[in-house]
Amino acid sequence: MGILKQIGQYLYLVKKDPNDKSTQWMKYMHGINRLSIFLFLFAMIILAIKLLRH
Repeated sequence: MGILKQIGQYLYLVKKDPNDKSTQWMKYMHGINRLSIFLFLFAMIILAIKLLRH
């Protein structure tokens, strides 16, 4: 699976592949990855706002 497709699934932009096997640990891992991507994007938005204000 491509990296961009995986990020699209994390951000709910692309539907999940119905043929993928999903274990409980994979769900935890994907949840943590999703959280880290959202926090990174949030931090980048905050930095952009700070840079534009000065």
